[in-house]
Amino acid sequence: MSLLHPQLAAFAAVIEETSFDGAAQRLAVTPSAISQRIKALEDRLGQVLIVRQPPCRPTEAGQVLLRKVQPMLALEAEAFVDFQLDQPVAAQRLKIAVNDDSLETWVLPALAQLNQEFGYLFEVIVDDQDHSLSLLRDGSAVGAVTSEAKAIQGCDIHQLGTMRYHAIASPTFQARYFANGLNSETFQQAPMLVFNRKDTLQSRFMAQFSEQSLSPPTHYLPTSKGFVEAAALSLGWCMVPECMIQKELSQQRIMMLDETVTIDVPLYWQHTSVRSSTLSNLTRAFTTHAKRMFEG
Repeated sequence: MSLLHPQLAAFAAVIEETSFDGAAQRLAVTPSAISQRIKALEDRLGQVLIVRQPPCRPTEAGQVLLRKVQPMLALEAEAFVDFQLDQPVAAQRLKIAVNDDSLETWVLPALAQLNQEFGYLFEVIVDDQDHSLSLLRDGSAVGAVTSEAKAIQGCDIHQLGTMRYHAIASPTFQARYFANGLNSETFQQAPMLVFNRKDTLQSRFMAQFSEQSLSPPTHYLPTSKGFVEAAALSLGWCMVPECMIQKELSQQRIMMLDETVTIDVPLYWQHTSVRSSTLSNLTRAFTTHAKRMFEG
């Protein structure tokens, strides 16, 4: 059962399930019915909306439509709750984009609280804080934790706080590579840990000590918590949130390369601008848990 027009419901289901068969199973109809509804919707709008190759994904026109449909799904879920109607579990799943550092620190407690209080289910998409907003723009998410301070069109923005990053390494690593200080020559030789190719934090730190464009040996390691352990094991140096390193610092497994130089990343929560109790609950939980982390 869906309160959306059957064509829109079919479109949203194909995108979420990434296939016509999955959408058919979710909506309890045949794949042929899903195909007919999508074709009828495309005929009405005069645009191809879905790339029909596995996994199915929205075209550019489909992304525009998806941005409009995602808030409808949240409002639909609220209506089912308000009228005490049964609904498919998948219809309650909320897609949000977050950076991994936030996910590993304050986001998980917020999601747990929301699930316990309201029964929400989540599909979390992890991306760098400088890039997560693109997932909100293209309709892949109803909200995003981002470093972008300017609200995109059709969205509301809420300040969460500032995540402070320190450059760390093991004492052994520091003695081996940085005994002569932090400069172009030492950075060029020292292996560096980077989350992925979108991660610029390490480059921003090196720019504080060198005007040259440096290309040190680099490990790509897509795990925030793993950064601390990898640094403690002398795999490389890296930038890590202040809230993640207190235990290892006290145990002297790691050290700061320079306590006076930090990278501060302001974080914001942006979401689709609709009057929705679901989005209000998300915003309240995110701002509360983020404030507790950054100010605690």
